[in-house]
Amino acid sequence: MAARRQQRLVSLVLCLLSTRQYITAERIRDTVEGYEVSSDSTNPDEAFKRSFERDKAELRELGIPLETGRNSVFDTEDGYRIARQDFELPPIEFTADEAAAVGLAGRLWQTASLATEARTALIKLRAAGIEIEEPPGADALPPLPGSEPALPDLMTAVSERRVVQFGYRKQSAPAPEKRTVEPWGVLSWRGRWYLVGHDRGRGDVRSFRLDRLVGEVRTLAAAAETSRPEDLDMLELVRGAHYQPDQLARVRVAPGRGGQLRRQARQVHSTPDGDELSLDYRDLERLAGLVAGVGADAVALDPPELVAAVVRLLEGAAGGSPARDRRPAPAGDLASSGGRR
Repeated sequence: MAARRQQRLVSLVLCLLSTRQYITAERIRDTVEGYEVSSDSTNPDEAFKRSFERDKAELRELGIPLETGRNSVFDTEDGYRIARQDFELPPIEFTADEAAAVGLAGRLWQTASLATEARTALIKLRAAGIEIEEPPGADALPPLPGSEPALPDLMTAVSERRVVQFGYRKQSAPAPEKRTVEPWGVLSWRGRWYLVGHDRGRGDVRSFRLDRLVGEVRTLAAAAETSRPEDLDMLELVRGAHYQPDQLARVRVAPGRGGQLRRQARQVHSTPDGDELSLDYRDLERLAGLVAGVGADAVALDPPELVAAVVRLLEGAAGGSPARDRRPAPAGDLASSGGRR
């Protein structure tokens, strides 16, 4: 029944938009589909009147400018119409900077849950004659990933100033900790997403990497009690909290494999067991992900923290089963694995 009423409301709006004349209720009853009254109704005129009055009230609640009037002094009853100039949105105009921002926002959501909506919005804007241009040098920009599951909920919580609660796994902690946060903003830095806000448990501002959130993000009924300080630079906060000086790692890869690792290596040394790469890194987990992504064709050699991180990733990919030892292996082990797993 609800779907039928919605269809009737849409038909009513289209009918009232299609003419400049006022249309009487009786003509609307004959024209708009959905006002038919069942044959067993004892008073069909009264049933139509009740339905039409409800529909008029709902259109006005929705902000649709429903006008009442008469076409001439000879008309004996009021009619209805919707003035197109009052109903339609004004033309959308963007400055060059605004158009570039919209284009960049479309790139942001290319892998997120809102990807379809973002593409639809861009198509509509372009169909209306709005030129949505990528910012200068957009091809050189890194992709903006939006696939973190918690991202939409956290952005909503920031907008509505709602308190959130989640499990958070620090790099050095053996188990996740429960955090209760008043969110101030979400931003991307170096290909990762971060939440910035007031940590109620610590009583201070904190930043959290979204890929370290464990489980679902709960939105609590309580409203936030703090606001983001006007002088707070969230990007500088994230940079400072997650800054690490360059460190050196050693990884052995099979010949012809690990292209991304090879491109980042500052030195490549060929050995009978494979090519040993020396790499500068700041983000241990990112490097571990690159090594684990090559499978059996890459072996982390040093430092021990990198070896342990690769083992954790491989165990997780295997569904929690023990991963194969990732310590240095002889060349025969690489060859016997067939180069892949």
